[in-house]
Amino acid sequence: MDRINAIKSFVEVAHLASFTKAAERLELSRLQVSRHVQELEQWLEQRLLHRTTRKVSLTQQGERALIRFERILNETSALVAESIANKTELSGTVRISSPIGFAQTMLVDAVSQFIAQHPRVKVDIHASDSFSNLVEQRIDIALRYTNTPDESLIARPLLKIGACVCASPSYLAKHDAPLTPDELTDHPCLVHLNHNQWRFFNGNTRVEVKVAGPLVCNDVTTIVHAAINSAGIAWLPFDIARSYIQQQQLAPILTEYSLEASQLWAVYLSRSYQSPLVREFIDFVSDSWQQDILPNK
Repeated sequence: MDRINAIKSFVEVAHLASFTKAAERLELSRLQVSRHVQELEQWLEQRLLHRTTRKVSLTQQGERALIRFERILNETSALVAESIANKTELSGTVRISSPIGFAQTMLVDAVSQFIAQHPRVKVDIHASDSFSNLVEQRIDIALRYTNTPDESLIARPLLKIGACVCASPSYLAKHDAPLTPDELTDHPCLVHLNHNQWRFFNGNTRVEVKVAGPLVCNDVTTIVHAAINSAGIAWLPFDIARSYIQQQQLAPILTEYSLEASQLWAVYLSRSYQSPLVREFIDFVSDSWQQDILPNK
């Protein structure tokens, strides 16, 4: 019995609660995965999984075994990573999920540098402003803006990204710029889906304003271009807004107020065995993105 592959099969079944899904992820047949688990149970002389026609769940022995098997896979993966680092160049495919705007700016730059250093590597980018399901979409690394990462996943902080409120110079030439956040209610605002409550800080004072306008969109790039075309006022992550401000296509407003910065995390599945490629990429971007991106910096 190939015990390492058998352990991988068991861990996948345990996390996905499905022999079929585990087989798909491992690119094996369902029969192979089932045999792997049976062989482990025979080797350990104990049942690891409860099986019914509708459900797969861990036994008490299976819960204890899962913890130890994950440690084994983690140590094995680390050993392989060290060996590969000493002998050969990286190769393979890494699937990354990222917010659309970030994928179009900082991520694509980092990926370009990474594949230039590792020409045998392929990177698949899944750009979406919705949180990806790492298991179903087979995502290796998800980049997420959040101040409360999912506790069921491993999350590594990368950098903080600030925000600013902007409008085009032509819009501001026709309309008086708001002097306080409350005055935003008198202006058309360009709203990112599920983000119509804009929060401002002035010292210890917090002001929240519910905004509305002619455009609601789930793509920050579309909002940028609408703002450039004078459709209204936009709340934008500063990594995206910065170049448009420098080119004078957009102008920041309400600059005496600050907006809460978002933490960007690299998130991956809670099972800790990761390929050397995944670990190397996370280390690479962590080293590359050491400086927070905040207004006035």
